[in-house]
Amino acid sequence: MIKTSSSFNYVLSVFVMLFLVSACKKEQQDGVASEITKPNFLVIIADDAGWNDFSFHGSEIKTPALDSLANQGLILNRFYTYPTCSPARASFLTGRPASRMGIVAPISGRSELKLPDGIKTLPQTLKELNYKTALMGKWHLGLQPENGPEAYGFDYSYGFLHGQLDQYAHTYKNGDSTWYKNGKFITEEGHVTDLLTKDAVNYIKDQDSTDRFYLQVAYSAPHIPLQEPDFWLEQYSTIKDSSRQAYAAAMAHMDHGIGEILKTLKDQKLDKNTVVLFVSDNGAQEKWIPTTQYDGKYGPNYKLGSNLPLRDFKTSNYEGAIRVPGIISWPLHLNTGTSENYISVIDFMPTFLNWANAENIPNSVEGKIASDLLSTENQNRNAPIYIRGHIQESVIVKPYKLIRTRHMTSETDFELYNIEEDPSEEQNIAKENQQQVAKLLAILKEEFAKDTDEVNVGLKD
Repeated sequence: MIKTSSSFNYVLSVFVMLFLVSACKKEQQDGVASEITKPNFLVIIADDAGWNDFSFHGSEIKTPALDSLANQGLILNRFYTYPTCSPARASFLTGRPASRMGIVAPISGRSELKLPDGIKTLPQTLKELNYKTALMGKWHLGLQPENGPEAYGFDYSYGFLHGQLDQYAHTYKNGDSTWYKNGKFITEEGHVTDLLTKDAVNYIKDQDSTDRFYLQVAYSAPHIPLQEPDFWLEQYSTIKDSSRQAYAAAMAHMDHGIGEILKTLKDQKLDKNTVVLFVSDNGAQEKWIPTTQYDGKYGPNYKLGSNLPLRDFKTSNYEGAIRVPGIISWPLHLNTGTSENYISVIDFMPTFLNWANAENIPNSVEGKIASDLLSTENQNRNAPIYIRGHIQESVIVKPYKLIRTRHMTSETDFELYNIEEDPSEEQNIAKENQQQVAKLLAILKEEFAKDTDEVNVGLKD
């Protein structure tokens, strides 16, 4: 028998450790994680939060938890989503434009409208890779429990099915039940923000270190109606406009909840190998002037979110509606800083599946694996970003965006903006750049032709 010295064993162990670390890093650089480094996923979605509603963007609203995540992660400075919530969520979960599925506006008031059956979703595909899957919060892709998250790949679901709800009664604006758990309507007490935070914290605590999970926490904040406890309102007593004060309180309340979730992730020693993505589903809503909703108990709110310096509010295809705050963090893989690369909401499904070691991406996915774009280094995006809402359509090819506005009784309007030089979209340069308009219009028409003819148009959440 050959005897080895303790010093030799020490050197050998160090060599093996360095080899494993090197191999791990190489796999990460190749864009695909090993079984050892295959990450968990935590996706946190704000509802109608504006560009200028976060302190890491200079807002008067303080968001320390998200500021910390931004400091430790990668700020997505050019993340594009959809003008309203149902299309944004449908696109995120399927990796394809929502208009391909007939979803161009919020699903509301018609129980037959839902995410189409038969299309492969992100949670369904992750389940095949032995991930646990859970959703807490807003669904808005089917208004009945049988069309809820469990029908589309979530093992566990808890929250609300409609687009908005009373924060304490947990009912929809017309009084319908919407609060549910695992496919059944339930009744319980508490503010929605607190209930969702508590459930997410408990879910993370229940995870075994060897498990892999996908957890989506979709807050109702800062969506109307605004019903914040005095504790959070008092934090913004210097804001004189009561609507903006309540909105700021909702943001701060949500940020506190996010802080609790991220702390739990760290306490459970899951933070290093968990991809954390934070986004807003769309840009902020300007105001809310209800008439019959919630029996007239809430509103009106004349000043809600702020998308400055970007133009306009949710529902349009201007930057204020579709370019939204985003942060992604994966300490074992991603660098910190700010990315100026153009990212579409449909890119996350293929990117996550790539990181989860999926051998194949579903054929229905149109998004691109964005590992190279999730970087502080400038990279050119090869694919255009096509966004169809219920008011306008647009296509983005850096540095230009073409917006088409169709009318029932008048000619179609075209607007062209250089969104690098003119992020506020003040100068429509279409007339003097007809060649560029023609180029982008050809792309837009090609994408538009791929959409289903049956679209969900003009519905309000």
